[in-house]
Amino acid sequence: MEPAAAQSAARRALMRRLSGFLLAGGLGLIAALWTWTRPGDTALMAGGTGGVTVHVLNNGFHTDIAVPRAALEAQGGPLAEASRSIGEGDWVLIGWGDAKFFVDTRPMEDRIPDGLRAFFWPGNASVVMLDPEAGDPARRFSPAARRTLHLTPDGFARLTRRVEGSLSLIEGRPRLSVARDGDGAHFFASREHFWIGYLCNSWTARVLNAGGLPVRPQRSETAGEVIAAIDRAQLDRAGGQD
Repeated sequence: MEPAAAQSAARRALMRRLSGFLLAGGLGLIAALWTWTRPGDTALMAGGTGGVTVHVLNNGFHTDIAVPRAALEAQGGPLAEASRSIGEGDWVLIGWGDAKFFVDTRPMEDRIPDGLRAFFWPGNASVVMLDPEAGDPARRFSPAARRTLHLTPDGFARLTRRVEGSLSLIEGRPRLSVARDGDGAHFFASREHFWIGYLCNSWTARVLNAGGLPVRPQRSETAGEVIAAIDRAQLDRAGGQD
């Protein structure tokens, strides 16, 4: 083989080995991110009868967190101020999402173009929803579509502080973006941004993580994964008590 030909073959072999190495490394990184678990503190989820009851509600593609209003407002601060500014109700549903798509109540098929914009355009403005309810909202959801946590007072305080940290404040006060007619939901400006890399369920998972729940951040795009994270934690806790 001529020297030039030999050198060319050697370069091709080197490039193949390098490409294989990069591919294996990339797949390994993806696998590591996919399975990475952000640890929680399950002791914060052991409130028992003296704890604060919190429900996680799943409508199939979106999750909300239902909290007792009195406990929320007793924390004080901008989130409590936002809660006191909305309608009556013993419970407050808390959610997060794109500032336009989340507020829109039109049929889903009419919102597909805007949904694509919200998914694939980075840096979309977002809102924190507070929606008051008179009765326990968990009653509207089947057992398969809801989970109940009993947080310690410290766990509940950490959870609500994480929600409060999402608010975009002016001089320390929350900014109302939209008060939706008909259902009482109020949407407050958020400092976070919605896109396919950080969806509504991703946000819920991080809020629950602040309250003690271990979560898999890269897998929390779906409502089902949020519910599964609670099931895993409760199963692990039950196993640890055996």
